[in-house]
Amino acid sequence: MSSEIKYRIEGSYYEACNCDAICPCRRQNDVPGGLSSYGNCDFILSWAINKGQSGDTDLSGLAVCMAGSYHDDVEGSPWSVFIYIDERADDSQMQALSDIFQGKAQGNILFTSNISKVLGVNKARIELDHSEGTETIKIGDIAEVHVDSVVDFDGTVSCGIPGHEHPGRESVSSLSLSDAPFQWAYQERCGFSTVFAYWS
Repeated sequence: MSSEIKYRIEGSYYEACNCDAICPCRRQNDVPGGLSSYGNCDFILSWAINKGQSGDTDLSGLAVCMAGSYHDDVEGSPWSVFIYIDERADDSQMQALSDIFQGKAQGNILFTSNISKVLGVNKARIELDHSEGTETIKIGDIAEVHVDSVVDFDGTVSCGIPGHEHPGRESVSSLSLSDAPFQWAYQERCGFSTVFAYWS
């Protein structure tokens, strides 16, 4: 997809990683965050696109997930990731979402600059529930994420992936992934949910 093609997608967002809640990379009351709790970050991110368009291609109602890992001691903490796109996407929707979430379509989806290696862009059966306080992610039979409890915090928490202009809710969450080379499961770590809007 050419960078000249305009897109806009918006909807709800939920993620979890192996850090302790509140994730140290988050901004708390607008104070910038720092490094991971354990020196590395294993994560699963999810976007439910409530409304979306890329050129003439309607992206409304589709879902995207990303799973990956990075290490704090590697310069720049580059991400290695899989991108999973809703199995219901047709060829044009698949191409548009692949380009957007790899950063090829540019725009304000700034976190994609952290990605150094894309291990695969795969269609998958994605089931998301972004209901407040009971968020879940299921990617086929390879990944599951769920909220264990909501963190009570007096102030604002935000994350750069959906954008700091969208503060949200921190949670204690559990997550697991089995998709080589990733193989991990964590109980009662951190999660975050909010809304997002990306456009070019």
